[in-house]
Amino acid sequence: MSVEIINFGCRLNLAEGEAIRARMADQNDLIIVNSCAVTSEAERQARQAIRRAAKRRPDARIVVTGCAAETSGGAFAAMSEVSALLGNREKRGAIAAPAVSGADHARAFIEVQNGCDHSCTFCIIPHGRGESRSIPAGAIIEAVQAAVDRGQQEVILTGVDLTSYGPDLPGSPTLGSLVNRILKHVPTLHRLRLSSLDSIEIDPRLEEVIANEPRVMPHVHLSLQSGDDLILKRMKRRHSRAQAVALVERLKARRPEIAIGADIIAGFPTEDEAMFENSLRLLDDCDIVFGHVFPFSARDGTPAARMPQLDRALVRERAERLRGAAKVRKAQWLSTLIGTRQKVLIELDGRTGHAPNFASVTLEQALPGGNMRGTMIETLITGSDGQTLTGIPA
Repeated sequence: MSVEIINFGCRLNLAEGEAIRARMADQNDLIIVNSCAVTSEAERQARQAIRRAAKRRPDARIVVTGCAAETSGGAFAAMSEVSALLGNREKRGAIAAPAVSGADHARAFIEVQNGCDHSCTFCIIPHGRGESRSIPAGAIIEAVQAAVDRGQQEVILTGVDLTSYGPDLPGSPTLGSLVNRILKHVPTLHRLRLSSLDSIEIDPRLEEVIANEPRVMPHVHLSLQSGDDLILKRMKRRHSRAQAVALVERLKARRPEIAIGADIIAGFPTEDEAMFENSLRLLDDCDIVFGHVFPFSARDGTPAARMPQLDRALVRERAERLRGAAKVRKAQWLSTLIGTRQKVLIELDGRTGHAPNFASVTLEQALPGGNMRGTMIETLITGSDGQTLTGIPA
């Protein structure tokens, strides 16, 4: 059997997994487990996948790479099923060219940056990824053009700390200048989407292009983490609650259709009920319709792991309250889209795809003509189940 890749974690890991698959296509009886270290649960799932893979393919070599191979290498090396570890730097080497995933899908994820120079107290990822490194714009533009030449109509730029793109390159470009260069040099690209952004690092050129460029999708996912200023300080985040709210207000004033997503951590050490309520209110204050909620998970080696911890049952309860409120907000937002027309990029089974604002849309009937993946369909939205829209070709 050819090389098998088992990916965990972020879109960047997925892109890197595809790059590994392409580079090692001639290998036999090899399983690469591309691990994630963002939570202890992610590591547990990787260990579980290793054991299942060993039972399924007992003669295969299992190599563990990714962030957990860096941060918890000893634990993985001790597993009898694991043949070798491969650190993040070794799995990619120099990143003169971006990793790309989804080459055979409707959308392409393209790496533009790796690593992180920040030291958020809850995060182990800088230990796994190293310092921030940016890929030169020329190589990124070539990858975007290649995606368009394959017939892909949407490209998503991704990275560990996407908005830190550029200062390590000649001339210190910014993510905003990179986006402008992509749009200029690949005029046939229909849709450009950005993965998670650090709100305090959004440079003026990026804010301008998000607000005004129709080919940049009206969907912004922000790494906010908390709605309480004291918790943000204890997290060592670099923005305040007011700054996050002001950014969203500026963007929505200039482009009202922008849909806001956000990462929020529930139950960070020392968080009291009033602090939690500030995070709960942030859903409304930042008009968050895609809430990505994490219960706090202490990672060994991080400052937050040494802070006074909350009871795990309380952490889970607060996460569920946040998720419930986020679910209600999303359902309310989707209901406002009924009766509108949305250009849906069909991704799966000839029926399912995403609108520009990232709302998931399912056509009431599959399109005729076989596999319609990659087709852009003008769609009249006819209904919603609270999580997904339904529609018919307009």
